[in-house]
Amino acid sequence: MKRIIIVLIVFSVSLFYSTQLTYSDQLDDVNKQLSELTNALNQSKNATKPLESQFNNLQKQVKDIKNNVINIEIDILLKKKNINEGYRKLIKQEEILHLAIRDYYIQSYYNTTLHALLSSTSATKMTQLLAYQKAAEDQDKAIIANIALSLNSLETKKKNLENEQIKLTVLKITLDEQSKKLDDVVRGAKAYQVTLSNQIAQLSAQQQQLISQKLGSLNIPKSAGSTVSACVNDREIDPGFSQAIAFFTYGVPNRVGLSQYGAFGRSKAGQNSEEILRAYYANYELRKDYSQDIIINVTGSGSFKIEEYLKHLGEMPESWGNQGGLEALKAQAIAARSYALAYTNNGQGPICGTDLCQVFLANEKGGKWNEAVEATKGWVMMQGDKPVKAWFSSTHGGYIHSSGDIGWSETSWTKNSNDANGNTGNFNELQNNAYDRESPWFYCDWGSRSEFKKTAWLRKEEVADIVNVILLARADSSTKDHFYQVDHAHPYGGEIWNEEKVKSELNSRSITPFNSVTDVSLNTDFGSGKVTSVNISGDAGQESFNGSEFKDWFNLRAPANIQIVGPLFNVERK
Repeated sequence: MKRIIIVLIVFSVSLFYSTQLTYSDQLDDVNKQLSELTNALNQSKNATKPLESQFNNLQKQVKDIKNNVINIEIDILLKKKNINEGYRKLIKQEEILHLAIRDYYIQSYYNTTLHALLSSTSATKMTQLLAYQKAAEDQDKAIIANIALSLNSLETKKKNLENEQIKLTVLKITLDEQSKKLDDVVRGAKAYQVTLSNQIAQLSAQQQQLISQKLGSLNIPKSAGSTVSACVNDREIDPGFSQAIAFFTYGVPNRVGLSQYGAFGRSKAGQNSEEILRAYYANYELRKDYSQDIIINVTGSGSFKIEEYLKHLGEMPESWGNQGGLEALKAQAIAARSYALAYTNNGQGPICGTDLCQVFLANEKGGKWNEAVEATKGWVMMQGDKPVKAWFSSTHGGYIHSSGDIGWSETSWTKNSNDANGNTGNFNELQNNAYDRESPWFYCDWGSRSEFKKTAWLRKEEVADIVNVILLARADSSTKDHFYQVDHAHPYGGEIWNEEKVKSELNSRSITPFNSVTDVSLNTDFGSGKVTSVNISGDAGQESFNGSEFKDWFNLRAPANIQIVGPLFNVERK
């Protein structure tokens, strides 16, 4: 165990210093760092592998010892029970003991030969009396001896039991300590290797940037007031080939703060604006007398008092106010007011008029939206003496995430929670109970290909290719620059490996590639709303990938603009 700890320390120090190097955007530098990680992982595995059988034997020994301890505990309890029963029986025997001792000494005093001669009328009776007296004395002696022996035996057993209990207590403490140390070593070694594997499997910075650009091309609506269709439900559309697979995402990317469609669902369910806000934000105070004189400067559109500014926002459909959603409009007005004040530092800086900040309309929106703004005039969510930056987006997909959970800076007023009126323990319950289920973007497979009737369905061979890419990236991080979309040119002028080339490279590394995928299953954490792993079955066997890892490589390799846009997704087949 000392050897593996030393190995882990050496590799950890090595990894620490390697990450202190000046980061370079050049892919060669990235690949060099990833190669170093690969070497570290291989060394760790080589150091761990000879000890794994030893660890397994030690764990088996620990298990056997624990079983023996359990048997000892059972034996001790039985002994204790028997001893207690023995003492209970002695309570009655003690009375007999006291009487026997008393009678013995009385008989010893009076039962002399002289007394027998004087009290006997004949030699025969004298002989009988002497014999009786002798038998009575022997019986008294036997009773006294047996009781004394029993008492002495119980006292000895009790003392031995107490010693056994002391030894057992010490043994259990020592066993727990050794077992924990063993578990920590094994867990540490495996965790270290998993960490390295995850680092090796990560995309480069350039690849992540390319995915962001690809995601931006989908025109995903950030506000419920958008008229962009963005995605269509193509589950009923035949793409023109069989055994098609598609990945459907729940919600849109920015799942932080208020879900606009979720607020609409909550309003229709009878919740008021303050209840709606409490569902999406935490650790704030709702102040209802904030200054209405603060001026908001909108880039390219002029300056407006805060309440006038709000009436120009196009973030939420005004028509919702006539469909049971007035309280949702009020909640949106409070969130938008808080966001604008926080973003501009109470008017000291400007704010943009696009969905990168808040959508600003040339004219007031009017109707129920203006009514909601007037009804909440001066209402601001505060933390201390500052408004909170109350983020919101159109559709969360049944879950609320904190800002830190999606890669932003962690904030104390955002939270993690489900956003449903009922259970969300499976996809059916999520579909039925999520407050934002009426959103057209609640459940979508994003992207499309014109040659397949503008759907996002994939052939089983295309899914197999994505799986092969991940396997090859894991095996050799230096190959990662070849894994872009095969239907596009290389974004940086390199060579893109097609399906056959990727399979050939896997074969050259003694890894069996997939030619087709027969099944895709998911392990999902419905408590937090994330896919934890993607399980693949096909002609090469079975493979399992971390949900985030699979999503990233899918988004890099999938054809056209087909994307998985969030942490919670499902698989559909046709």
